Amino acid sequence: MKDSMKILKALSDETRFNIVKLLVDGERCVCEIFPKIKRTQSTVSIHLGKLESSGVLKSRREGKRIYYSIKNLKIKKILKVLG
Repeated sequence: MKDSMKILKALSDETRFNIVKLLVDGERCVCEIFPKIKRTQSTVSIHLGKLESSGVLKSRREGKRIYYSIKNLKIKKILKVLG
């Protein structure tokens, strides 16, 4: 139950929710995320860190780029239910 609460709390912010919706289709680099979210790169990076620490996302580094993807498959189900 505690994990579910962490996930819901992480998704309760509009910016983080939009980031997760963007990642439903697959992995993306931070450089691809922040222009589509219409926030600064630093703001998006802070939100990505919160999503990762809550167990919603995972990341991997490739050279200087960091790629994010959805870690918890429950997230895709939640988004599908919400439409």
